[in-house]
Amino acid sequence: MNFEVPNFTPAIPEIFVLSMACIILLLDLFITDKGRILTYILSLATLAVAAVLTITLHTPEAVYTFSGTYVADPMSSLLKVFIYLTAAGVMIYSRDYLLQRDLFKGEFYVLSLFAVLGMMIMVSAHSFITIYLGLELLSLCLYALVALNRDSEVSTEAAMKYFVLGALASGLLLYGMSMIYGMTGSLDITVVGEKIMLADHNNIVLIFGLVFVIIGLAFKLGAVPFHMWIPDVYHGAPTPVTLFIGTAPKIAAFAMVMRLLVEGMQGLHVQWQDMLIILAILSMGIGNIIAIAQGNIKRMLAYSTISHVGFILLGIMTGTTFGYSAAMFYVISYAIMALGGFGMIILLSRQGFEADKIDDFKGLNDRSPWFAFMMMILMFSMAGVPPTLGFYAKLAVLEAVVNAGFIWLAVLAVIFSIIGVFYYLRVIKVMYFDKAEDHHPITAGSDMKIVLSLNSLAVLGLGLFPAGLMALCMTAL
Repeated sequence: MNFEVPNFTPAIPEIFVLSMACIILLLDLFITDKGRILTYILSLATLAVAAVLTITLHTPEAVYTFSGTYVADPMSSLLKVFIYLTAAGVMIYSRDYLLQRDLFKGEFYVLSLFAVLGMMIMVSAHSFITIYLGLELLSLCLYALVALNRDSEVSTEAAMKYFVLGALASGLLLYGMSMIYGMTGSLDITVVGEKIMLADHNNIVLIFGLVFVIIGLAFKLGAVPFHMWIPDVYHGAPTPVTLFIGTAPKIAAFAMVMRLLVEGMQGLHVQWQDMLIILAILSMGIGNIIAIAQGNIKRMLAYSTISHVGFILLGIMTGTTFGYSAAMFYVISYAIMALGGFGMIILLSRQGFEADKIDDFKGLNDRSPWFAFMMMILMFSMAGVPPTLGFYAKLAVLEAVVNAGFIWLAVLAVIFSIIGVFYYLRVIKVMYFDKAEDHHPITAGSDMKIVLSLNSLAVLGLGLFPAGLMALCMTAL
C-alpha cells in the first residue's frame, strides 16, 4: 500500500496552536512567579497569530485533508476566529483576578490553549472520530480548569459533578455514533449523510443512534433536561473559568451540531426536528423561569445560558440555510454578550471578595457610571431589547422560525423572552436605583477596562449595524 502524504496546509493553525501550547508548557517550568507574565503574553500572541493564519489560509471552497477526516471551509474559518477572540478576552479579563488569588499559574493558560485546540478540531471535524477527539480534548481541559482552585471545596465539587456527567454524556454520544456507523458502514460525515438519504428512515437502529447523538449534543450545549451541570459548574468554578466555559465552547458545540445533524443526518431531519423543538421549548421555559429565583448572578447567567441555547436550537430546527445562519449569528452574539457579562463580575471582584451576587451590583452607577452603563447595555442585549445585538439575534431566529411555518413556536419564544426580561431588568434596577453597599474603588487594570468597554460597545454597535456579521454568517453557510 502507498501512503498518501496529507496536505498539512489547511491545518497549519491547529499545528501552530499545538506547538505553542507545548512550548509554553515547557517554558513555564523554568519561569518564576514574577516572570509568569511571559506565559500570559505568549498565550495571547499564540491566539493572535492563529487568527492571522486562519484568515490568511481561508478559501471560499471546502478543502478536505487527512483522508477526509478534516475540512477547512468558510464556516470553520469564521467560527475559529471568534473562538480566538473570546479566548483572548477571557485571558485579558482574568489576569488581575488570578494574580490576586495566587492562581496566576501556567496551567490556566496551557489548559486554555489545549481547550482552544480541541474546539478548533471540533469545528473542522469531518469524521465521527475527529469530532470525538476534539470534544474529549476540550472536555478534559475544562474538567481540570474547573478544579483549578484546589483549596476551594465548591470548585472541587463542581469539577467532580462536571466530570461524571460529562463522561456519561460522552459515552452516550459515542454509543449513538457507533450505532450510526453500524448502519452506514462509514465514519466520514459526507458518506454517512449519503447512506442515510438512501436508507429506511424508520430504521429503529438509526433512530436510536440519532437519539443518543442528540442527548450527547444537548448535554454539551446545556439544553433541558440535560442542563443539570450548568448552574453548579458556573457557580462553583473560579469566575475566569466560568467565563471561558460560558463563551467559546458554545461556538464549538454549535459547529458539532452542524457537522453531525445538518451535514451528517440531514436525511433524518423530520425526526431530529421534533426532538429539537421539545429541547428548545423546555430550555427557554425552564431557563427563563428558574433564573428569576436566583440571587447569585453566576447562577442567574447559567439559567440565562440555558434559555439562549433554546433559541439556538430553534434556528437549527428550521432546516433552512437562513435558519442555520440565524443560529450561527445567535451563538456568536451570545458569546460576545456572555464575555462582557462575566467580565463585569470579574471587574467588581477583588482579593477576598467575589462579586457574584446580584446585590453586589447595588449602586454601581454611583461608584462608576461608565461601567454601570456598560452593564446596562449587556443586560438589555441579553434580554433582546433594541437596538442591541441580542435583539437582532432573536429577531433573526424568530424570522427563520416563522418562515419555516412554526408561527406558534415563534409566539411561545416571544412569551418566554418577555418573562426573561424581568431578571435582566432587576440587575439594571439594582445598579441605578439601590444604594451602594460596597464603596471600594474599582481597581482593575487599564487593559481590562478598555477591552471590557470595547466589548460592551461592540454589542451596541453590532446591534445598530448587524448586516455585516449576518452577511458573514450567510456566506459561511
